[in-house]
This record gives sequence, structure tokens and C-alpha cells, in this order.
Amino acid sequence: MSEGDANPLVQRVDALLKRHRDAVPGSDDDVPVLTEIVEPGAAEALAFELERAVLQRLEAELAPALAAALRAAVAAAVKRELEARGLDADTIAGKRPAASSG
Repeated sequence: MSEGDANPLVQRVDALLKRHRDAVPGSDDDVPVLTEIVEPGAAEALAFELERAVLQRLEAELAPALAAALRAAVAAAVKRELEARGLDADTIAGKRPAASSG
């Protein structure tokens, strides 16, 4: 007897499965696959719907992360350019355009 068979819970589950198989006429261990349950045209529609649902969920989850990454990248690029020109954002923000004489 193997270790798994010595476990009373495993024995009870095995007995329950055997009773279920015996009670259902024509049942065997084969599990039907999706193409045996769903008609071919319906399978294509199901695949399309599944793809759409996955893409919607990915978009909803990725959009905020991508936006944050883009904001950080743009801020870093602007900061580098300002530093390269000897400026900083505080100095630029405080500057007012010169009044035009006119």
C-alpha cells in the first residue's frame, strides 16, 4: 500500500469518485474538450469574446502604469535638457516674459 492510500481522506475521496462513476451510466474518465461541447461557429465567437475581454482588462490595468512611466520619462528628459542649458524649472517658472515696447 502506498503512502497516499494509507491516508483515510484519500480513501474516502476514491470511494466517492468510484460511487459517482458507477452511478452515472456511460461515464468514464474521459473529460470532454471544448470543441466537443461547443459548435465550431460558437467556438470562434467565444474565442473572439475571450480575446476582447482579456485586452480590455489589460488596457485597464496597464494604462495607469504606462501613463505614470511616461510622465516620469518626460519629467526626467525636461530636467536633463534644462540642466544642460544651465537652467532649472524654478528659475523658469519665476521668469516673466519681457514687456514689449510698443
